[in-house]
Amino acid sequence: MRKWGFVLLALVTVLAVGLITSQKKPPAPNPSPDTIAAQDAAVAGALTRQDTNTVGIIQSNFARIQTPRPVPNSPSSNVAPVASGTLAALQFTNFAPAIVLERMSGAIRQYGRMFGGNPVGTNPEMTAALVGGNPKGINFIKAEEGMRINGNGELVDPWGTPYFFHQLSGTDTEVRSAGPDGIMWTSDDLVVR
Repeated sequence: MRKWGFVLLALVTVLAVGLITSQKKPPAPNPSPDTIAAQDAAVAGALTRQDTNTVGIIQSNFARIQTPRPVPNSPSSNVAPVASGTLAALQFTNFAPAIVLERMSGAIRQYGRMFGGNPVGTNPEMTAALVGGNPKGINFIKAEEGMRINGNGELVDPWGTPYFFHQLSGTDTEVRSAGPDGIMWTSDDLVVR
């Protein structure tokens, strides 16, 4: 009799767990434009209080109309480059710069897993390998995820400055963005491995 009691208890437990996990949750309602605006304002306020360098990034990231920053030394550029210490507007608004940088690092890691080692070389050489110049012709760069290539065939950050790639080993690459001031090796640089 005890044996059947344990079997019955186990059966009831399995059924209860099955019922709980099979219940469908109602879909989350779409937020109203006012809710989205309030959330954007709250995030902007929190990030603005976090770091003074973030103010320009947040303002340009939440602005819906952007003024693209000219590429320095570009033949088509008739506007002077952004002065050192000033913040440049982001050239797109869909993703935060840190997210784009992480996705760039992820593309390099995917390449490394596929081919047993990360691509190496200068920015244009790595870009060529990541966009299909590899043994399988696979494109690891996705424009819809914020990854962009300039006219010189270089992967560029959200401000239009080419990334700096530092190969630490065959499977570990550091990716550096110059940040909003467009100058490498300053305090506003973004770095990911």
